[in-house]
Amino acid sequence: MAEFFLEYGLFLAKTVTLVVAIIAIVLVVVAVASKKQPQGKDSIEIKKLNQKFDDIAMAVNATILPKEEIKKLTKEEKQKHKAKAKAKDEPQKRIFVINFHGDIRASAVASLREEITAILMVANEKDEVFVRLESSGGVVHAYGLAASQLMRIRERNIPLTVAVDKVAASGGYMMACVANKIIAAPFSIVGSIGVVAQIPNFHRLLKKHDIDFEQFTAGEFKRTVTMFGENTEEARVKFRKEVEDIHLLFKDFITKHRPQVDIVKVSTGEHWPGIRALENQLVDELKTSDDYLLENSKTAELFEIKYSTKKSFWEKLGFQMQQLVDRAVGLMPG
Repeated sequence: MAEFFLEYGLFLAKTVTLVVAIIAIVLVVVAVASKKQPQGKDSIEIKKLNQKFDDIAMAVNATILPKEEIKKLTKEEKQKHKAKAKAKDEPQKRIFVINFHGDIRASAVASLREEITAILMVANEKDEVFVRLESSGGVVHAYGLAASQLMRIRERNIPLTVAVDKVAASGGYMMACVANKIIAAPFSIVGSIGVVAQIPNFHRLLKKHDIDFEQFTAGEFKRTVTMFGENTEEARVKFRKEVEDIHLLFKDFITKHRPQVDIVKVSTGEHWPGIRALENQLVDELKTSDDYLLENSKTAELFEIKYSTKKSFWEKLGFQMQQLVDRAVGLMPG
């Protein structure tokens, strides 16, 4: 039985090594091929959401109302639009809508920075930026940058609202806490204010099969814990200190932007449904992004902003392969 598990372990190790090697080769091929491919054209797409809501309402009414009522409603809508066009009052408030769907590397920050730049070129303090945020967190530096992008809005004194329909945990909440106001669906996931770091170690397996691992560094703490070398208790202590320091910075960041929060109570790494998050003052109101936008469509102009890049087949393949690699290792808030 022992021999079976040994053989199985060796087979598994060989398989993992082979898969990693294949992924590495594919990434190299993709990198070389993508350089030869013509670059896609970047663009900013702008969609007026008021028209979307009007079209939906008209479609529903066209189905359920008698013809006479539809004609009357259509006439009223035309008169309303004409009156709005002729009005010489103050311009309507504008709400710029951004969607952020975060992965472990916060890859969407590449689009986020461009979308925010576009908004800041035209927005003023009377407008508002509304971010529909969905992320369970990821690597520290990437989500730190994402939060910094949202801070650009605050620094211009433009009101920022973040909506959490599903999840804003760990790095996702790091982003959310920057907002003037956070709304959340009742059973969304909010919080997870903590840090996690994990790494496999193959030292004993290599030693058992007489395989040497050599690593050369300059600087006492250039490397602490490793995947293949023997990890000392000194290295583990240093690594824990680094993790704890990141946690401290995370807590300080939240305290700065949401001083009303009891940081000792909420920084345990736990997460809460939206209802409990409201009790802990992690969010300000229970509401979905749909309700928020629908309500504001009556008094404000809603513009959805989306930055997009046309990618070649090789770039898309490379992105998918990179996603597989990213899931294997990472230091992340959580």
